[in-house]
Amino acid sequence: MQKVSIGHEAKTNRWGYFFVAPFVIVFCIFNLWPTVYTFLLSFTDLKGLQPSFKFVGFENFTKLVKDAYFWGALRNTFIIWGINFIPQLGIALILSIWLSDIRLKLRGRGLFRAIIYMPNLLIAASVAMLFRSLFGFNGYAIAPVNQFLRSLGIYHITTVNGEVVRDAFNLFRSVPFSRSLVAFIQWWIWYGHTVIMLMAGITSIPISMYESALIDGANSRQTTWYITLPLLRPMMLFILVTSMIGGMQMFDIPFLITDMRGAPDFKIRTTTVYQYNMAFQGRNDYAYGAAISVGIFVITIILALLIFFFLQDRSDIKKQKGGAV
Repeated sequence: MQKVSIGHEAKTNRWGYFFVAPFVIVFCIFNLWPTVYTFLLSFTDLKGLQPSFKFVGFENFTKLVKDAYFWGALRNTFIIWGINFIPQLGIALILSIWLSDIRLKLRGRGLFRAIIYMPNLLIAASVAMLFRSLFGFNGYAIAPVNQFLRSLGIYHITTVNGEVVRDAFNLFRSVPFSRSLVAFIQWWIWYGHTVIMLMAGITSIPISMYESALIDGANSRQTTWYITLPLLRPMMLFILVTSMIGGMQMFDIPFLITDMRGAPDFKIRTTTVYQYNMAFQGRNDYAYGAAISVGIFVITIILALLIFFFLQDRSDIKKQKGGAV
């Protein structure tokens, strides 16, 4: 009987390999190999349409460390991500607590959840082009926002040869406006996803804890502050790390809403936009573009590890050490 069961188990495992094989093959071709090839390419001097290349060691990484444009793009990335993430987490936390509170007896919770999550279903590139057309400045073709401001009698006033000229606003010349617009689009698309994640974390909290708090006379503010927020810490840590990783990969919105190079004054150029500019525009420096990708990868891993180290609950670590002893 034991031999039959072992043979049956081995046969079942073979069928498992058969069904998993398509995913593994596709993953290796379209994900694993491009990743490995990018690492290899970062050690070469491949540019443009040259038929051959040679290995140059760490020359591209030495250049990357000294590249002021790369560090400027990294700074832009963190500024835009910070403007987006702080209100995203705060508003999502308020909405998730509000939609999960049984005592409010809120009707149509499912509808509210669907409406809040809907922006996440949109393609970011199409949203970026929509906002670019709304706030754009195309000479005589006045964008809707400028038309609205003109109807209110609000113009951009300049003086030319001693004469006062009233014109439409070229809002994309303003660095604060452009950064805020990119951050707003990022927030608008992703805050619904954050709300759903936080609501999942809230629903995983044992309801008996809230019932005990109610019996002891705790109000909504106290249960939120002393039960919900402390127990949501692992979920908020997960959201912080995943949002940081997504922010480091921010490309389509800042790329399409500007001149594809992060104007004005390269203050909207993120690290991935800079990587694209180096690899696929101008000199087509594929090797240096690959080095930038590796640099972004390394920086992301370091930041994720630092976040886990400094924000991890120390009480859990002490419990693990105590159990090991």
